[in-house]
Amino acid sequence: MDGERDIAQLNAATGCGPLLSSPPETKQPLRQRVFEYVRAHGNAARSDISRDLGVSPGSATTLTAELMQAGLLREVAEVQREQSRGRPRVALEIVPEAGYIIGIKLGDAQHTAALADFTGTMVADVTIRHARNSRSMADVLDEIETLIEALLDKAGMQLSAVHGIGVGMAGIIGHETGIVHWSPLLDARDQPFGDAFEARLGRPVFLENDANMLTMAELWFGAGRGLRDFAVVTIENGVGMGLVLDNQLYRGSFGMGLELGHTKVQMDGALCRCGQRGCLEAYLSDYALVREGATALNLAPEAKAGFQVVLSDLLKEAQNGNIAARKVFQRAGRFLALGLSNVIHLFDPALIILSGDRMTHDFMFEETVVEDVQALCLSRGQMPCQIKVHSGGDLDWARGATARALSEVTHDLFNGDTAG
Repeated sequence: MDGERDIAQLNAATGCGPLLSSPPETKQPLRQRVFEYVRAHGNAARSDISRDLGVSPGSATTLTAELMQAGLLREVAEVQREQSRGRPRVALEIVPEAGYIIGIKLGDAQHTAALADFTGTMVADVTIRHARNSRSMADVLDEIETLIEALLDKAGMQLSAVHGIGVGMAGIIGHETGIVHWSPLLDARDQPFGDAFEARLGRPVFLENDANMLTMAELWFGAGRGLRDFAVVTIENGVGMGLVLDNQLYRGSFGMGLELGHTKVQMDGALCRCGQRGCLEAYLSDYALVREGATALNLAPEAKAGFQVVLSDLLKEAQNGNIAARKVFQRAGRFLALGLSNVIHLFDPALIILSGDRMTHDFMFEETVVEDVQALCLSRGQMPCQIKVHSGGDLDWARGATARALSEVTHDLFNGDTAG
């Protein structure tokens, strides 16, 4: 399966953002609730806004008039008449040109950026490959600057039109402070990445663990739009997890939560890239498969075969019936089942979405994996939680970063000093 999807496919859905209303305690301004309702539904009539948000028709008219005056909403073509009688309704939609945002997915071998308008529709995207190693924060910022320049050049746009930039990267990320406490991309800990980024480009930046960004993509554009609780488990060069509880992204108190890949599944086990042993990631990730695959394919320790070459050869051998190669994926599948059963016991989500490059490896997720999960759960085959595979590519992750930026820019727009 090809994990990458193009912009047309990703833009196919109508509207963006959670379809369920936010919890009352969020206390969003009513204008913001109206704006987000229209954006989530793609377009909406004033009567829909009045009914679903519980405001009077007069208030709906006043609020939408204010948003139109601000250049955020506009009237569009008539929608279907109600029971073919009376005046036709007029729909409202977000003005796409009201603002633009960028979402970036920083990866081990390549970076991907997407440009989106205020409706969440993607306008352009670019991907740039780079050396696969840890490096300084300045080097990574150089790469991001080159990436953004290429993206804006492709779209024929200036950086001044961009209202915010979302950046997702693997590691322990302080989403409020902008500090990267640890990331496999960087050669040092506790880096003030967010401040350095904003100082260089002069645009607001919203930093997040990359698994959370992919979870945002599912919450805003995918299978999680109509769910209050779901989890996303990512399997690539690392193992990550994102969680939505009560329609909100859950991060924990100190940014250390949901590091599923670094939960321990075997004391004194295989070495993880975090420096500890026995982490789940050390049995599921790219480098874990390469480690086991090198043994299964009888590669000499000094062999110079590339990282992706070993993975490709391992998959081909498994597909051709090589028992040793198949056992590598089957073993990884058993550890995957163990990790998923722990997620179910801890959070009891309605849905777990498995995503990432490795989910294109059919041997990683067979029917036996679901059976193993059920066997490990107390429900014993009566598990109500669904498990689905979404084998998306880096563009999905970058789009999740646009959702984070859209969310923050929208909040600032309606909750700033001049917001009413």
